[in-house]
Amino acid sequence: MRSILVAALAITPLLAKDFTPVQRLDKATAVLSEIMATPDKGIPEDLLAKAHCIVVIPELKTAAFFFGAKYGKGYLSCRKADGANWSAPATVRIEGGSVGFQIGAKETDLVMLVMNEGGENKLLESKFTLGADASVAAGPVGRSSSAQTDAQMHAEILSYSRSQGLFAGLALEGATLRPDMDDNAMIYGKKLDSKEIATTHVHTPKAAMRFIALLNRLSPHMKMDSTASVQ
Repeated sequence: MRSILVAALAITPLLAKDFTPVQRLDKATAVLSEIMATPDKGIPEDLLAKAHCIVVIPELKTAAFFFGAKYGKGYLSCRKADGANWSAPATVRIEGGSVGFQIGAKETDLVMLVMNEGGENKLLESKFTLGADASVAAGPVGRSSSAQTDAQMHAEILSYSRSQGLFAGLALEGATLRPDMDDNAMIYGKKLDSKEIATTHVHTPKAAMRFIALLNRLSPHMKMDSTASVQ
C-alpha cells in the first residue's frame, strides 16, 4: 500500500499540468504528424492503411517507485463505413499500474492501431483492459510491415511509444481504456461516449479538424484483405 501511495504522489505533479481538450487535440495532431514524417522509423504506412481505429495519447504520464502508475488522455478515431474517411475523435482515458523497480517519472507519447473489427468493438465499449479484453502486441517500425511476427499479425491492437525522441513498438498490457464524457462534453457541447461519436454521424468540431484532416491525408483509403472488414 505504501508503494502505491508513493507512486500516486509521484505522478501528481504531472497530472497538475494536464492539457485542456483543445490543447490535447493539437498535441495529438503534432505527435502523429511528427511520427509519420520519419517513415523509416515510424508506423508502417500499410498498417495504418489497414487499421480500423487509431488511438493517440500525447504525453502519457508514468511514475514508478517500485509500483508503477500510468495516466493519460488522448483521442480515438475509427473508419467511417465507406473506409475512406475517419470519424470525429472521442476522448479516451488510459489508466493502469504495473510492478517494477524503476524509480522516476516520465512522459511518453502513445499510439495504438486497432487492426480488426473485434478490436474495434472492444475499444468502443465503456471500458476494456489491454491484453485481457483485447490482444495487444508491440507494433513493427519502418516503411512496411514485413517485419511483423506471428504474434503481431494476430494481435487486435498494435501499440507504439515515443519517449525522449526514441520511437518503438511497445508491449502494453494491463492498462484500461475508457471514454471521458466530461471532456467530450467540452468539445461537443454534450456528453457522448466513444461509440456514439465513432459510429454515428457526429460532426467533427472545429477544434478537431486538423487532427482528422491529417488522418484522412495519411491514410485516405482502407486496403481491404480477407481478414479485414469495415463495420
